[in-house]
Amino acid sequence: MSRLPLVAIVGAPNVGKSTLFNRLVKMRSALVTDQPGLTRDRIYGVVREGARPFRIVDTGGLRWDNVAFGQEILLQAEAALIEAKLVLFVVNGRVGATALDAEVASFLRRRGATVLLVANKIDGPEQDDAIHELHGLGLGEPFGVSAEHARGIEELLVAIEAQLPGAADTADDDGEKEAIKVALVGRPNVGKSSLLNRLVGEERMMVSDVPGTTRDAVDTMLTLGDRRYQLVDTAGMRRKGLLHEAAESLSVMRARQAIERADVVVLVLDGSEPIAAQDTHIAGYAKDASRPIVVAINKWDLVEEREVKAKDWEGALRERLRFVKEVPFVLVSAKSGQRVAKILDRVDELFADASKRVPTPALNTWLQEESVKERRAPAKGGSVRLFYATQTGIRPPRFVVFCNEARRLHFSLRRHLENSLRERFGFGAAPLRLTFRSRRQRVSR
Repeated sequence: MSRLPLVAIVGAPNVGKSTLFNRLVKMRSALVTDQPGLTRDRIYGVVREGARPFRIVDTGGLRWDNVAFGQEILLQAEAALIEAKLVLFVVNGRVGATALDAEVASFLRRRGATVLLVANKIDGPEQDDAIHELHGLGLGEPFGVSAEHARGIEELLVAIEAQLPGAADTADDDGEKEAIKVALVGRPNVGKSSLLNRLVGEERMMVSDVPGTTRDAVDTMLTLGDRRYQLVDTAGMRRKGLLHEAAESLSVMRARQAIERADVVVLVLDGSEPIAAQDTHIAGYAKDASRPIVVAINKWDLVEEREVKAKDWEGALRERLRFVKEVPFVLVSAKSGQRVAKILDRVDELFADASKRVPTPALNTWLQEESVKERRAPAKGGSVRLFYATQTGIRPPRFVVFCNEARRLHFSLRRHLENSLRERFGFGAAPLRLTFRSRRQRVSR
């Protein structure tokens, strides 16, 4: 089944590419500030507003000679153009065509790209006259829009649809197997981007030994046979006291949002140094969001006496991450590719466990057995009668257990029931949410 056609947003830095991307996909996927060059990698989304859905990619500025990563940004944009059916070339309509815009326009013409010229930051009719000089770029009629205020967006969508392949030539991914959303998280410079590149088999993410290269949470699709993954590489998460830039604070916020929308979180650690307090804090973010965690201990190729160190790492993980039930871990090397594929095996297992549904009769058979045990050995505060239970959701598996007085339920019984439920129905390391209610309360699905 063919994929949705791809539209690439390109242009000089700070012309509003990320704001336009967010406007079109109806969500704040790309970071937007006044600091030029915040977008360094390719960020993908899907636009479903019109009759012809399409994918869209936001790229970094095409040229950037006076700051770090200029060449990498150019390579990222060129890579997006290889895939794209259509290019949205964004310029600052208020400023008019700059020398850099003319250079980019020449670049696009040489590539033979199908281009729509978008004059952004045209907030009102009084600014419409400013776009006429853009005809000199030789890319046809400019579309005056305000990505920030949604002016001209509907007209732009109509023009985009007119340039895309017909509905008969494209197909949505709805009939394909669901993609597992995987967030790669960790401290700066532990190798998250290198690990993603090794998984997808291409230099999709910029890799540098400068900590903090990745600032946005960037989605990458990976298909392996009938297995599909939506991989999200996130910014390195520093301690709050080390957050100096506003953009960096936004990056950490976006990383935490990536955890919230992930099906499985891969916590990347640096195997060449001991587990740090910030590693446990990041694992805590995943636990708070009830997301399953796979720990990928990276840079294992740099470790000496690996058999001894492997046992040390297992002991340290069990101790420092004891609040995460039976967290699985993999010793990997993004550089050599050692055991990297095992990460996806663990992801598959956790996703399957977190997706389990327990039939109501089986669930209540288990609960009645536990109720008999409870009557024989009542917990503190007197005996609590367990009546029935129902599963209300998956990812994470959620259950409501009805009893006579929920407020009297001792924490030890809560913990016992969760552990018993996990073992009985094979939930493995998937987080569970158990809510206890008195019988007179109603369950909301």
